[in-house]
Amino acid sequence: MSVNKSSTRYVSSIQEKRIAKKLGGYVNANSGAGKFNKADVVVPSASMSIECKTCLTEKNSFSIKKEWFEKHEKEAFQNRLSNHCIAFNFCFDDNIDYYVINDRLMKYLIEKLSEENL
Repeated sequence: MSVNKSSTRYVSSIQEKRIAKKLGGYVNANSGAGKFNKADVVVPSASMSIECKTCLTEKNSFSIKKEWFEKHEKEAFQNRLSNHCIAFNFCFDDNIDYYVINDRLMKYLIEKLSEENL
């Protein structure tokens, strides 16, 4: 079976693998579409569940839906993962990913960054 390099599944798979490698995690089989382990990427050392969103063409903006965040938060809890985020990019080809986190994780990040600057 030939793979369409412009297909969302193909591009998503590459993004998931890239994020898993960058963050020291692993990609769930079938993009987390199974009965269990719903996240696209899991980073066990950080108890982090990551939902990946990508685009096939370059964009100047990317809308994050509240329902994505709420659904992913519930799935992370069901998988006994304490943390969750959504990863997205503006252009598949630039290999730069951005992350949406909740205020609890942002506060933690600020604390850790502040400690490093002391």
